Amino acid sequence: MKAIAINGSPRKGKGNTGMILNAFVEGMKDAVTEVEIFYTKNLKPRPCTGQMKCWWETPGECYIKDSMQEVYPKLREADVLILATPVYIPLPGEMQTFINRLCPLVLPLLEMRDGRTRARLHNNVKLRKLVLVSTGGWWEIENLDTVVQIAKELAENMRVEFTGAVLRPHAFLMKKKGELTADGSVIIREVQEAGREFAERGQLDTHRLEAIRRPLISSEELLLIYNSALESS
Repeated sequence: MKAIAINGSPRKGKGNTGMILNAFVEGMKDAVTEVEIFYTKNLKPRPCTGQMKCWWETPGECYIKDSMQEVYPKLREADVLILATPVYIPLPGEMQTFINRLCPLVLPLLEMRDGRTRARLHNNVKLRKLVLVSTGGWWEIENLDTVVQIAKELAENMRVEFTGAVLRPHAFLMKKKGELTADGSVIIREVQEAGREFAERGQLDTHRLEAIRRPLISSEELLLIYNSALESS
């Protein structure tokens, strides 16, 4: 299995998203899987102009000559695409731009599937699975629903399997003064194991995903933390 991971966090590998993604990738590598991580902050992809030249004039090729040109060949050769992002409203800008710029990988041959207009990847694109890694600051897991839906829609439009989502709400509580808490350490081990299992079996274990996303405190306690910080600022 060969995987490409895209970290859309402006904080790159130092943020909460990077913390979870790095643990997942570490687990995959333990199973001797080749994984390469790209950061949208470094790529700085230019926005798609919507002219669809990659469909009608030069199928499969984007006319915008920027850092994405070095990523496209790697995406075509990968078996798995891992999208890692924090929840903004709903995505960080460069992550949204990256997703838009995946259009050249998609064959301009439309069909109806379950009542929806869909497409599929070009024959020279090997991607078969998409995994989401996402973190949020709010208490409830539903805060990540929009990002999950974006990943599912993307997988459907590319005709690849959405294998699942490794989600961590109120991820900042995994650390205290820059160090992992006891709960944080347990979650990191669970994420590493999820990565290893995915590399070995091609699937994510539902029970493990539930353990990774479990609440660390009550919603009332989290609101108190946020509101107290606001009142003291």
